[in-house]
Amino acid sequence: MNIGDTLPDFAMTDHNKKEWSRKLLEGKMALLSWHPLAWTKVCAQQMQSLEEHANDFEKMGIVALGLSVDTVPSKHAWAKELGIEKTPLLSDFWPHGHFASLLGIFRKDDGFSERANIVIDKKGIIRFIKIYPISELPDIAEIIGELGKWM
Repeated sequence: MNIGDTLPDFAMTDHNKKEWSRKLLEGKMALLSWHPLAWTKVCAQQMQSLEEHANDFEKMGIVALGLSVDTVPSKHAWAKELGIEKTPLLSDFWPHGHFASLLGIFRKDDGFSERANIVIDKKGIIRFIKIYPISELPDIAEIIGELGKWM
């Protein structure tokens, strides 16, 4: 996928067993914050940064989602461990990495996604994509700045 493309349809479940789809995001801006695997230090910091800014995202009218190929039960336990209460953590487990593959960010040889942030506008158009080195924590201020450009 590239900037200017329409977000493909998807169906995933979050850590609280809520179903998510592209249709649910219609008319809303969204941040898809991909992390490779739960239970790792940088991934935990990435999801905690989303949680710490949950009120900012809400004020901006942005749906911020954390996504990975981990299972729903694993994401549920991890969210509890991290104190994640407001940020939905979606599971792209089955078919394994399907949505990440549609977006072009699935690392087939590794079995997980890139670390990436993708901004979707209210019409479902991809407006920003940034892929990070696996070991790098995304700069949340940069992402909030990008989101502000598309409001």
